[in-house]
Amino acid sequence: MGSALRSWGEILRTQNPPREGSLDAVSRWLLITRASVLPMTFTSAAIGGLLAARAPETHWPAFAAALVGLVLAHAGNNMINDYFDLESGVDREQVVRRQYAPHPVLSGLVSREGLLLAIALVNLLDLGILLALSELRGWPVPAFALLGLAISVFYVAPPLRLKHRGLGEPSVFLVWGPLMIGGCYFVTTGSLPPWVLVASLPYALLATAVLLGKHVDKLEADRALSVRTLAVILGRERALFLTQELLVGFFALTLCLVLVGTLGAWTLLSFLALPRLVRVLRVYSRPRPESAPPGFPIWPLWYAAWAFGLTRFAGALFLLGLLLDAAVPVHL
Repeated sequence: MGSALRSWGEILRTQNPPREGSLDAVSRWLLITRASVLPMTFTSAAIGGLLAARAPETHWPAFAAALVGLVLAHAGNNMINDYFDLESGVDREQVVRRQYAPHPVLSGLVSREGLLLAIALVNLLDLGILLALSELRGWPVPAFALLGLAISVFYVAPPLRLKHRGLGEPSVFLVWGPLMIGGCYFVTTGSLPPWVLVASLPYALLATAVLLGKHVDKLEADRALSVRTLAVILGRERALFLTQELLVGFFALTLCLVLVGTLGAWTLLSFLALPRLVRVLRVYSRPRPESAPPGFPIWPLWYAAWAFGLTRFAGALFLLGLLLDAAVPVHL
């Protein structure tokens, strides 16, 4: 069991299989679903639930179901993206996607048919959760779910291919902010006041920065394949500057929301991540290294890795602040 736990931890940290030992079923599943990025969805869902802790009536089993459903949906979305990128020729033997993490099909983790079966299974489980929550809360639940599903499918699938039109980042901002956080709040309480949508925006900025950083890392490969991500449209320097603005925007917007009383003062704990922000901004202001520094986990992703590390740390502190605010409210 100790060996298995180390293997799972390595996959969750690097999105790559361990250097030694064979892969068990759990390890394969973690790789196929790109489980290392699922904590971002867990954080968004948890933010919605903790914001709901202030409400007079909360349904915590419904929140738990929504959280599980969102994590499953993200896993399904990752597999859908890999499938359609493979079918459209974007994911090939030598592209960046295969350099930083194994592709489920091209690396032999699963067959095309097996990947389709996994996508169907995850979506079937999500459908069951959706039906139960719709029975509890009514039509807004499928409205949230269908909008999120449409964005996830058409992120890479024709005819929209949002990523190919520079709309990937706005899609992530909408999904990991208002849709996930607002949706979890609604499922938990049965209502959705406007302030919740505003409170969802700081973390949405962080999630968007991770994707934009990734698209900067893949800029040359995407341009060669005529994939017009936002980074390709803006160019490297402007895309890097925008990513920096998104990261700084998380802290600036959090402070503003605390000052006006939308968020509790405990959420300022996220400012403990400011030293890491400074390091990330310095990295973004210097040329990318020619090769991976010793021990760097997911090369050739560089900017995305730094943004993701900051997002994970600041997001965890933000959650801790919301948890403390639920227990001991302090507002300015």
